[in-house]
Amino acid sequence: MLWIPGPTEVRPEILAEFARPTIGHRSPAMGELIERLDPGLRLAFGLEAGSDSHVAAHTTTASGLMETALFGVGPKVLSLVIGAFSKRFAQIAEILGKDVTKLEVPMGQVVTPEMLSQALDENGPFDAVTVVWNETSTGTSNPIPALAEVLRAHPDTRLLVDVVSWIAGAPIDLDQHRIDFAFAGVQKALALPPGIAVCGVSDRYLEGARKLERRTWYHDPVMVVEGHADRKTPMTPAIPHYTGLAKQLEDISNGVTLPEAERGKSGVDAWNARFAKHARMQTRTAAWAAGHGLSLLPSPEFASPTVSCIQAGDLDVGALVKGLKARDLEISNGYGDLKGKTFRIGHMGDHTEDGLNALLQAADEVLAS
Repeated sequence: MLWIPGPTEVRPEILAEFARPTIGHRSPAMGELIERLDPGLRLAFGLEAGSDSHVAAHTTTASGLMETALFGVGPKVLSLVIGAFSKRFAQIAEILGKDVTKLEVPMGQVVTPEMLSQALDENGPFDAVTVVWNETSTGTSNPIPALAEVLRAHPDTRLLVDVVSWIAGAPIDLDQHRIDFAFAGVQKALALPPGIAVCGVSDRYLEGARKLERRTWYHDPVMVVEGHADRKTPMTPAIPHYTGLAKQLEDISNGVTLPEAERGKSGVDAWNARFAKHARMQTRTAAWAAGHGLSLLPSPEFASPTVSCIQAGDLDVGALVKGLKARDLEISNGYGDLKGKTFRIGHMGDHTEDGLNALLQAADEVLAS
């Protein structure tokens, strides 16, 4: 069983959706399938009724939507780098020819509002800020609400946010935080097979993108968002992934994925209950680590609700990973320079608290052997 930072376990009911007969991508059935995505996606991105922000799905990865987001903004970009995936966001911006300024902190730390304010004042104005909300490589969550508040004084700067391991694991309020382009793959807390990506996009971002010369076709943000709104895709999409996503969003919204005692909840209440489950699992994992004299890499207030990155100390990470693998349980070693120094447990998606307790008990047995 996968307890890695992604991809995560997929329910059999979702896997069954991928075996449905293929439909024509220009058929009315495809339009209906795209339409099924919107209610759940709007809940996932925290959009209220009447919001003029947009949602869309695209046959690509989250890295692909990094490109899409960047094609809709001007040339000057400030990239907030706290780990491997925020560094990738900056690298993609550079490859696309953007004028990139990096605000980088050590792995396990976050960019503070004061740091952001200083960078904007000293090096701005910027057309966009790129940031990862939840850095999977370090189990660290940037304080997006506080960072977004700083950007209120810079209304022409677009906020582009990677929410890959945050969406469906913790709340997003796209409009309240003036996020202009939030995007994610679906293989983490949404608990789907990788192969499709989703986004929430502000209307002001879309208006600005329409005015730019966009030197792309596949990753054109206007085509992606407007095509979705028209219930069309610019190319033949990964149709089974749309089917699986529709089913999962509906099941989350109807409380199907919740613990049995909470399954009467629906809509916002169901999503909030899912977020609360993730928070409890994070607390349980941190307590288990402390019981072994270990601590999380980030400080507690910036600890990820979906991925715990635990400092190993003298613990043999390779032996722990191998011992759990022998029990058909998979966790991850540290990422990059943190390999052997940390290990990561992905407690997200449709995993249960009972399942997490079983994993941690197995880890106890491995450590005691």
